[in-house]
Amino acid sequence: EHKLSAVFKTYSKIHETFVFFHTGSHSLSLHSTYIKGKTLFPEYSYTFMLDDVVVGHFNSKTLTYVPKGNTTDEDDWAGNLTFFCYVHSGLQVHQKMVLCELLNNDKPGQMISRSASKGFTTDELCYLDGKFTYQGGSYFTQQELKLHLQLSMWRHENLYYPACIKTLKNYLKKRKKQVNRKVKPRLKFIQKANSDSGGFRVSCLATGFYPRHINLTLFRDGQPVADHEITGGDLLPNADGTYQMRKSMEISAADKHKYTCSVTHLSLDNKLDIELVLTVLALVLVFGTLVLVSGIIICKCRRRQAGSTRTEVNDKSSSDTFIYNTIFNGH
Repeated sequence: EHKLSAVFKTYSKIHETFVFFHTGSHSLSLHSTYIKGKTLFPEYSYTFMLDDVVVGHFNSKTLTYVPKGNTTDEDDWAGNLTFFCYVHSGLQVHQKMVLCELLNNDKPGQMISRSASKGFTTDELCYLDGKFTYQGGSYFTQQELKLHLQLSMWRHENLYYPACIKTLKNYLKKRKKQVNRKVKPRLKFIQKANSDSGGFRVSCLATGFYPRHINLTLFRDGQPVADHEITGGDLLPNADGTYQMRKSMEISAADKHKYTCSVTHLSLDNKLDIELVLTVLALVLVFGTLVLVSGIIICKCRRRQAGSTRTEVNDKSSSDTFIYNTIFNGH
């Protein structure tokens, strides 16, 4: 179970690095996972993605390629897709990701092939304009590495790259409207009183936007807030296929600075700005919290004083009784 968890953590880390390289470009990527041992998951599976849209899935239990969101009769390409994937599946690795890119001028871009095993990237091969760069291969001897690279480069240049670009162009023809859609972000400030500091936790949320590229910035008096003051900033998916991003920071109740949240996105002609206005409710919550804390402190102090007074009275009463008994009773 621990090993399986490591596999999927590595998958997530590698997936995060395969973002679109150029604004307006498109990519086709293969994400494959091989799991050795008994699990509830298929031993081998792969997913095809056009940009960030899943277009097909295969696993070793069903031995069937299943198109996703298939509204344009893409089954005629399943054979080519399966062939392309099986070429890579011969590498018995935990994970493999292959991606090719088509630039916004319809020019083929780079192709990257990356493998990972046991939580670590084992090798990475990049092909662009007939040139290769390679990282990894420490488990090969120099002679083995040379043969491995020669074979890999020939396969990429003559098989994988042409097949990937051809398939990518076909998908773009059939799903162009889906991946080229532009949805404007909704932007708002969220305020929450912080009882510990007596100030506020302020979050700027941009949500409902597509494509995923976005630039969200918090400003203080017109200057960007320092990174170390900000938390969040992760890009997260929404259920409807759009995305959201949130950035947060702490400010004091006495803060008089002007805060602004600004967003730039492909769907916007100009940047979108909103200004922070502390709501009356937030101020009331902070004031109420301070009053409550002060009240608790005062009550505790009064109880301590009352207990101290009762002790002094009891001590005085005992002393008077002792003197009285000594004088009049001789005790």
